[in-house]
Amino acid sequence: MAIVVGVERTRQGLPRADYAARDAKVFADYLVETLGYPKNNVALLLDERAAKSDLDKYVEDWLPRKAGRDSTVVVFFSGHGAPDPVKGTTYLVPYDGDPAFLDKTAYPLKRLYEQLGRLKARRSIVLLDACFSGAGPRSALAKGARPLVARQTPVEPPANLAVLSAAASNQIGGAFDAQGHGLFTYFVLKSLRDAAAKGRAPTMQELFDDVSTNVEAEARRLTGNEQTPQLQAAPEARASSL
Repeated sequence: MAIVVGVERTRQGLPRADYAARDAKVFADYLVETLGYPKNNVALLLDERAAKSDLDKYVEDWLPRKAGRDSTVVVFFSGHGAPDPVKGTTYLVPYDGDPAFLDKTAYPLKRLYEQLGRLKARRSIVLLDACFSGAGPRSALAKGARPLVARQTPVEPPANLAVLSAAASNQIGGAFDAQGHGLFTYFVLKSLRDAAAKGRAPTMQELFDDVSTNVEAEARRLTGNEQTPQLQAAPEARASSL
C-alpha cells in the first residue's frame, strides 16, 4: 500500500514547492512499474487532490482497510512542512493548509506516525521531501526551497516505522532544477533505480547512506548550503526495504 502526495501549489498561495507534483508522480510510477505495487493500492494525491480532508481520508480510513499483516506501507510526501512557532508541533502542509491555522488546516507528523503505528502492516516507511526548520515568515529563500518556520518538537516514530527525510531540523531542502525534481527525491529515485538494475532492493540504511552522501555533496555544489538527510528508525526498521 502507498500514499504518494505532491503539493506544489497551495490555495493560500505559498511559494511553490518546485517539482513537488512531479516528484510524487514519478515516485508513484516507480512503485507500480518497477516494484510491482498494484495500481489500485497506490493513492496518488496531487495539489487540489491533496487537501487536508484527503490526507485524513487516505491515512485514517483507506490505509487501515487496505493494509494486511504482511503489507509494506509507504507514505511519500513532497511539498511544504511547517512547525507551529509556539508549540513546536511539526506539520505537513496540504493544498488547503494555512500557516496561520496549522492546527486546523495541516496534518501533524505525530498523528501520521501514530496512525501508521496502529496498522496491522508488517512495516511502514515514510519518505519526506519537506523541511521543518525556520527561515522566518516566508522570508527570501533559494529558488525551490520548501519554506518553513522556526521552533520544533522532535517526533519519534514507532518501532515498526522508518522515516527518511530530506534535511536536518535546522536546514532547508532544495530543488535540483537540472533534473526537474526535489534534490532529495532525485537521489532517492536514482538510488532505487540503480539497485533495481542490479536486481535488488536497498535496505533503508543502504538507501539513507547513498542518498545522504549524494544530497550533501550536490547541495554544497549547487547552493553552498548544507542539506543533510535524516533517518529515524529502530535497527529492525533500518533493515526493511520498499
